[in-house]
Amino acid sequence: MKAVALTHYLPVQDPKAFLDVDLDKPSAAGRDVLVAVKAVAVNPVDTKVRAPKDKVEAVPRVLGYDASGIVEAVGPDVTLFKPGDAVYYAGDITRPGTNAEFQLVDERIVGHKPVSLSHAEAAALPLTTITAYEAFFDRLGLDRDGADTGRSLLIIGAGGGVGSIGIQLAKQAGLVVLATASRPETSAWVRELGADHVVDHRGDMVAQVRALGFEHIDSIAIFNDMRHWETAVELIRPQGGIVSIDDTDLPMPMAGMKMKAASLH
Repeated sequence: MKAVALTHYLPVQDPKAFLDVDLDKPSAAGRDVLVAVKAVAVNPVDTKVRAPKDKVEAVPRVLGYDASGIVEAVGPDVTLFKPGDAVYYAGDITRPGTNAEFQLVDERIVGHKPVSLSHAEAAALPLTTITAYEAFFDRLGLDRDGADTGRSLLIIGAGGGVGSIGIQLAKQAGLVVLATASRPETSAWVRELGADHVVDHRGDMVAQVRALGFEHIDSIAIFNDMRHWETAVELIRPQGGIVSIDDTDLPMPMAGMKMKAASLH
């Protein structure tokens, strides 16, 4: 089968950064499904995995997380899928990735592709959706079925991949969503996705949020960067929760979190 792989972690401009390779077509065993890949997506994590470093792979490494495709074959222990099923998934970093004609994936991390979406559309969803879902429902402990209806959620960086999915999940859960955006196009986009209020993260967010009638916010998601940390601490309610997916290498004063007994995830 054909695949795109690497052996050396080179700058992306290097003509040898990615290699067209021919590999043996894998066979399904155990709980693996063999997927004929129809579409893939590229995420920030893909660029981080292949970032330049001295490591050399003895065998070409196939990268890639997100994919959509058709089940070609199943292992003897598979119970959830059958050949011909349309599926989508975020893969497993410890195994060969999605940038190939065929890929083995454990059925337990695979989902049936939504019938309303094309393969290209479905491939864009898995990793961003999983990230938003885990941030809200696993880390912050919000109830996905509506028990927290009416609670406020501020999504900082709402127009990006995770944020745009997060708005939709939060609205399905009944939350009041405040979304940050700085450009007219992004503001229109987050409103179209269901945001109840839009805040400009290039301005005074505390003043804007309070002008909307919110003294504090029940939960806050930081989906772009930690420059807004002190703003989030100022706005979070006592015993509220903040979740972030960004690197935490910027200063993060914790005194305000301690005073409010707030949590960071």
